[in-house]
Amino acid sequence: MATEVLLPQWGMNMEDGLMVKWLVQEGDTVQAGQPLVEVETAKINSELESPVTGIVAHIMAREGATVDVGTLVAVIAEPGETVPRPSIMRPAPALIAPRRSASPVASSSTPGNKQVTPVARRLAANNNLGLDSVEGTGPNGRITEDDVRRAIEERNKPRLAVQVVPGARLLARQHGIDLNDLEGSGPNGRILVVDVEGVIAEGSNALPTREVIPLRGLRKTIADRMLQSSRGMAQVTLTTEADVTEMVRLREALVSEWRSDRIRPLDLDIIVKAVADTLAEHPRLNATLVKDEVRILQDVNVGLAMAVPNGLLVPVIRNADAKGLQDIAVEIRALAERSRMNELSVDDMIGAGFTITSLSNYDVDAFTPIIDPPQVAILGVGRVREKPAVHRGEIAIRSMMFLSLAFDHRALDGVPAGEFLQAVSRRLEDTSWLAAPSLSGGL
Repeated sequence: MATEVLLPQWGMNMEDGLMVKWLVQEGDTVQAGQPLVEVETAKINSELESPVTGIVAHIMAREGATVDVGTLVAVIAEPGETVPRPSIMRPAPALIAPRRSASPVASSSTPGNKQVTPVARRLAANNNLGLDSVEGTGPNGRITEDDVRRAIEERNKPRLAVQVVPGARLLARQHGIDLNDLEGSGPNGRILVVDVEGVIAEGSNALPTREVIPLRGLRKTIADRMLQSSRGMAQVTLTTEADVTEMVRLREALVSEWRSDRIRPLDLDIIVKAVADTLAEHPRLNATLVKDEVRILQDVNVGLAMAVPNGLLVPVIRNADAKGLQDIAVEIRALAERSRMNELSVDDMIGAGFTITSLSNYDVDAFTPIIDPPQVAILGVGRVREKPAVHRGEIAIRSMMFLSLAFDHRALDGVPAGEFLQAVSRRLEDTSWLAAPSLSGGL
C-alpha cells in the first residue's frame, strides 16, 4: 500500500517550508529514514526523510516551491505497486507555486498567483481586501499577515479634505509627498508652497547611509516573532539581584575536577541546572499558552538563546532536570559548536518550554528579555560583578548578579512568577543542593 509523505510541522510556529533540493527522483528505491528532500523553514534547514522503504512513485512539490504544513510532497509505493498520481488537494494549488523573486508583484497579477500565508489570506478575506494590490515582504515575495495588516491600515486611513494652494499641490505631486501627512502653516491650516518645500529640504538633508540591511531570512523571522510577542502578550518583568558568590566558588572548584574531561566549567552550566530543577518544582513556568489553554508541559526542556550572524537561535537541552551538571555542560558546548557551524538540526531547535538568555559576556547588568511565544516565560541573565554587599550583617565584597524574569500575565500571576525567581536565586546563592549524588552527575 502506498504511503503519502506530508510536510510535517517542525515546531509549533512553523507554517510552511521551501523545497530546496530533491535528493531522489521518481522511480528511485529508498530506505526508511533516507533523506528525500532538503527543506528550508523560517529558522533552519533540514531534510525530510522517507517514513518507509519503497519506490518513489510521485514527487508532488517542485524544487523552489513553498508549501504549507500538511502538504502532500511525495508518494512512496511498494515494489511492483502501481499508484495513480493523486490530485493535489492539500493545500490549494495556489499555495505550491514556484519560488518567486523578491521584487514587487505587479498589480495586474491575480491573487491566486501569489504566495500567501494562510493567516494572511484569511485576514484579507475577513476584511474584504483584494490581495492583488498587496506587496509581499516575506521570503520570495510571500504575502504575510503583517503585509495584509499594513494594507488594511492604509486603506482605512482617513483622508482629510486638506486645503492646499495649487502650487503646493503640484510640488507635492512632483516629489511624491502625501499631503495628508502635512500640517499647513496658512490660514485655517492651509498647506502652502513653503510647507512642501520644507519637507523636500528635510529629505535632501538626510544623513548619509553607510549600509542598508534588509529585514529578511532569520532577521525578518526574529523581527516578526518579537513583534508578535510584544503585541500579543501581557508581559511583565521581575528583577532580583542574587548573591552568587557560592556559585562562582563552585565553578572555580570544578576547573580542576573537569580538566581531565577537557571541559572548562561556566556559570551558565550551573544556571541551566538550577533553572531546570526549579521548573520541575514550579511547573506553571514550564508551559505554553495556545489559544485559551495554558498547557503545563511534562518534560523540562530548556532553550538557550545563542547568537549567530544576523540573529540568534534557541537550541534546546531536553529533560535538563534529569541530567547531571557535567552532562548539561557537555551538551551546551555541543549545541554551541553546531550553532557556530550552522549544523543545528530541527530536533535541536524544537520543544523548549522555557528559555534562558544571557548578556553576561557583554557587561550588561540587567535587561528585559522578550518571551518566545507560545512559551509563557523567559529568564534574562546579567553579568557577575564583584561589589560591596551586606553579608551576614557585615559589608563584604560579594559576587552579585541580576536575574530578570519576563512572564505572560495571561498565563500566571506575579506571585508564582516571583516564587520561581526567588527559588532560582536561592539555588544560585547556596549550591549545596548540587552535592547530592542524584543531582551531581559526575560533579
